[in-house]
Amino acid sequence: MGATKKKDGAKSQNAPPKKKQENEFFIAKGAKEDDLSDHSDSSDEEEVLEHEEFDGDEQDFGSGSDICSDVDDPLANDFLQGSDDEEKGSGTDLDLDSDESDIEEKSTIIDLEKAREKEEAEEEMQLNIKDESDEFRLPTKEELEEEAHQPPDLSNLQRRIREINRVLSNFKALRQEGTARKEYIEQLKKDLSSYYGYNDFLIGALVEMFLVVELMELIEAFEKPQPICLRTNTLKTRRRDLADILINRGVNLDPLSKWSKVGLVVYDSQVPIGATPEYMAGFYMLQSASSFLPVMALAPQEKERVIDMAAAPGGKTTYIAALTKNNGIIFANEMKAPRLKSLTANLHRMGVTNTLVCNYDGRELPKVFGNLADRVLLDAPCSGTGQLILAAIDTVDANSKSGGYLVYSICSIMVVENEVVIDYALKKRNVKLVSCGLDFGRPGFIRFREQRFHPSLEKTRCFYPHVHNMDGFFVAKLKKMSNLKPSVETSEPSETVEQEKRKASREQKPARKRT
Repeated sequence: MGATKKKDGAKSQNAPPKKKQENEFFIAKGAKEDDLSDHSDSSDEEEVLEHEEFDGDEQDFGSGSDICSDVDDPLANDFLQGSDDEEKGSGTDLDLDSDESDIEEKSTIIDLEKAREKEEAEEEMQLNIKDESDEFRLPTKEELEEEAHQPPDLSNLQRRIREINRVLSNFKALRQEGTARKEYIEQLKKDLSSYYGYNDFLIGALVEMFLVVELMELIEAFEKPQPICLRTNTLKTRRRDLADILINRGVNLDPLSKWSKVGLVVYDSQVPIGATPEYMAGFYMLQSASSFLPVMALAPQEKERVIDMAAAPGGKTTYIAALTKNNGIIFANEMKAPRLKSLTANLHRMGVTNTLVCNYDGRELPKVFGNLADRVLLDAPCSGTGQLILAAIDTVDANSKSGGYLVYSICSIMVVENEVVIDYALKKRNVKLVSCGLDFGRPGFIRFREQRFHPSLEKTRCFYPHVHNMDGFFVAKLKKMSNLKPSVETSEPSETVEQEKRKASREQKPARKRT
């Protein structure tokens, strides 16, 4: 009983030291206020005395008690540690005050450093704003002559191109006083030619077609390589099966787009994509995405007679064969004999069996075939002058029950090779433009500079690298109305056509500028 009471007494006396430790803890955290009352100090002294008495009693009690055995040593050490902390209380307070002052000094230094950095950043930003707001001045003749005798300074050219674009985007506010827009445009054309290596004609044509901001997007897109695309040969496989096989070979690919059911786009490959067993077996054709479009617009049907006037190397011809399921007949014409090898090789590799290869000048095909074709594809060579399109129209049978269509396509975005050629064909033959069946792409021009085209040219489609992420392309689909050629002996019909064009133009909304 005595031991039990002693133990209870020890427990009852434990509370003050624990309270003291808690007070000491809050002192270490800086939470204790400096203006504590004298009454609080006297209470703490009493607690210290009680604690010392308790230690004396513990020593008198002896080591024979089970309660104060080695198991309780950690608790005893805590009590002793608390006593030591009390003895060092004054020194600890000084150390804490010193630490707090050091922390405050460091915090002040950090705040000052942040304020200085913020001030420097604001000064730099104001300097940049000032530089940008400064009036840009075109180089003088002397400066241009000096540049001409030195290697091109690409950084200076790039800066000047950027500044001219900025001025032209807000010409009234930013232009140099007494300087016309034409001067800025001329300097921009020279700088673009020097920086990108284009000739003056090409840059001049692009500047006339596009606004400055879009022109820069287009030129930058020209500098980037277009994605590698595959067209699945549906005569031998399905796109899903082909994709699984190529993925297992380490090819990273995806379906091309929603508008194509056979296209795949390749991001990277661990194997040569043009030398896989599947390629050799004719499961797919390496073909740009834009080359899909003319065949899709042509929409050949089974058992039709189709002419591909410029067939090599066979990408479009084999696509036509796949769509017709090797039914009907395809005349694949190629004027250049050396290119016939690649054409015939691809036809054999892709499993095409309904195609006849021929070697004629396209302008002579009407004499060879007459107007026997249900559909004709003319993927014209670039820089064509429109001579082939009349021959292509003459090979189409206007009385075809399922066809009578011609698709004209060209890998060009130039108006002189696109809209001008189609407008010429509309005047020379009994044809009309119909929808291409492509739900994307930009409509063709009906007005360009001083030129005015037939309003139906809005049914043509133009594709641009910076908009559609494919090579520049133009597609038009014509329906032949009669096998008879319009008379050109009198100008009266021509005048009637021009009057109809003007009337239709008035009914149309104001022409859209390509933006």
